[in-house]
Amino acid sequence: MIWRLEALNAGGLEGTVLGTLVMPYCSGVGNLVFAFVIGAGQGPGKEVILNCLVNNVTNLTLVIGLAAMIWGMNLSAPSRPGRGKKPGAGAQKHELNRLTLLLTLTAALFFTGALWVLGGDGKIDFRDGLVLIGLFLFWQVFHVFEVLKGKVQQKKQLSWMIWINLAVLGVGAYAIYLSTDWLVTWISHLRTGFISARNLGWLSGWLTVLPNALLAFYYARRGNPEVVYTSQVGDGHICIPLCVGITALYHPIKTPAFLQTGMIVLVAAAIFHFAMVALFGRLPRAWGWLLCGAYLLFLWAGFGE
Repeated sequence: MIWRLEALNAGGLEGTVLGTLVMPYCSGVGNLVFAFVIGAGQGPGKEVILNCLVNNVTNLTLVIGLAAMIWGMNLSAPSRPGRGKKPGAGAQKHELNRLTLLLTLTAALFFTGALWVLGGDGKIDFRDGLVLIGLFLFWQVFHVFEVLKGKVQQKKQLSWMIWINLAVLGVGAYAIYLSTDWLVTWISHLRTGFISARNLGWLSGWLTVLPNALLAFYYARRGNPEVVYTSQVGDGHICIPLCVGITALYHPIKTPAFLQTGMIVLVAAAIFHFAMVALFGRLPRAWGWLLCGAYLLFLWAGFGE
């Protein structure tokens, strides 16, 4: 999957577009599989919400925090101009990436707030599920038209190779589907111990974070912080609102008691990243330690409840 993502990036697909439109489906397919498995099997829908909270909070705190601590996350440093590019082209590209990231973080706040409000009565029903899925589809269509508009402005055509690359990515995503489906089924049959059905939401949340974290660390090492940021936030969009909405179409979801705490942590993390990107254009290494510490507090609060 990394091999073909690199090909898309080299073919002119901007980093923020790659992180928002392509990578979330590659890394978030595990969350989608989990939602379909729980929904079709009439399993406890609250485990899907818990899965999504664990996934999103881990992405916005631990994964981004570790990437910042090890490699740094600087969105404002202009890249060296390439052949035929003006000296200011790199700075302009980074500024556009920063603005796109701020928009993506704003969407994360809206999606999280929508789930918070819809789940205020203690459940997410069929109508609520339709609203959540509709919000996600509108957001994706918006980005598709942004890509097409950008290609018209740049007077470029999408290469036919993009379809082959997407097909190969689909094969990789299917491999994640098979492994995730098998592991979820295996854990569901365990009744005792920490690795058991009673911690299914937590365990599946950590499991589905792994593919996204590997991609994030790869691009952080490559010096593409905009891809790291948008992939983590975009992966969160797959969970909230799409996964929760899909499960609610099968049967109403009774919201877990941990929803309130999870929403507070998630909203606080999104606001923190928005402030860092808007005010400084980067995430200093020292703040990475703070995010990792916040994740430990999240774990303590979650298992305490």
